[in-house]
Amino acid sequence: MAFNWQTFKTRTLTAAIFVVVMLAGLLINRWTFFILFSIIHFGCWWEYLKLVEKIHKTTFHKYFKWGLMLIGYLLLIWFGLLIYHLVGESLAFLFLLFPIAGFILLMIGISKTNLLDSRSFVSAILGVLYISLSMGLMENLYYTDAFDIFRQGRGFIIVEFFGGLGVLPLVIIFTLWINDTMAYIVGSLIGKTPLSKISPKKTWEGTIGGIILSIFIIGLLFSSNVPLYLTRNFLKQYPYPINNLYWYLTAAITAIAGTFGDLLESKLKRRAGVKDSGHIMPGHGGFLDRFDSLLIATPFVWLYVYFFMQ
Repeated sequence: MAFNWQTFKTRTLTAAIFVVVMLAGLLINRWTFFILFSIIHFGCWWEYLKLVEKIHKTTFHKYFKWGLMLIGYLLLIWFGLLIYHLVGESLAFLFLLFPIAGFILLMIGISKTNLLDSRSFVSAILGVLYISLSMGLMENLYYTDAFDIFRQGRGFIIVEFFGGLGVLPLVIIFTLWINDTMAYIVGSLIGKTPLSKISPKKTWEGTIGGIILSIFIIGLLFSSNVPLYLTRNFLKQYPYPINNLYWYLTAAITAIAGTFGDLLESKLKRRAGVKDSGHIMPGHGGFLDRFDSLLIATPFVWLYVYFFMQ
């Protein structure tokens, strides 16, 4: 695959704008984090349902779509425990309005649909696991104190102002960004062997190169081996010991699972007969195109953190 400078410049410019928006949502506070992933949640859902419609050659009523999205939204709130962190227990009951409203809209949507076959219905319902559960687990990881988990060995940490919260989502997203960029560059320069018929432009060389480089870069940034002159203005040495190996393993799980997430979305698009799931970013496509890797990587990182580290 020949390297295309024009494509690379377009992708770089739109990616830069995307990075600014993402970092603002990730770093400002828990409200911006919640709002950011709420937008991602509904954006991915809308595009996913459009793909399901094309795959099964059907049309869902808009009430059916919004009903599913609102029901799924409860998972994002519940797993993130935002009902307590943001509004307190006294107002937590207000969030029950989302699934109640969702169920009502879902029933109205089904009643207004002339024909809803079982395959398209099941495919639509699976979006709750594919999108809502993943976004919920991402919210949950935000409130996970990575410093408390990784206390072994000593290392430098990029997030002086985080106090431990929000570190894991940042690591996941940084890993996916690095993996995507490096896989594109390596694949463009030396890629020759197609990875899969599902995504013919991807190569084994680019995929392996992206995974290895993302693991190396993330591990280096969070490692005690980073020279002090490179970290003086950006990193701090956390007073508690941090196991550097955990950062490498987290990056490895993220990059590998993210690759499968990308292939899964490519399979959905191929079955739907479309090139992109949407058009929010020139050169990058829609919400699903941008967050397909995140949707699969997040549950695997969550499982690793909660069942193998804690």
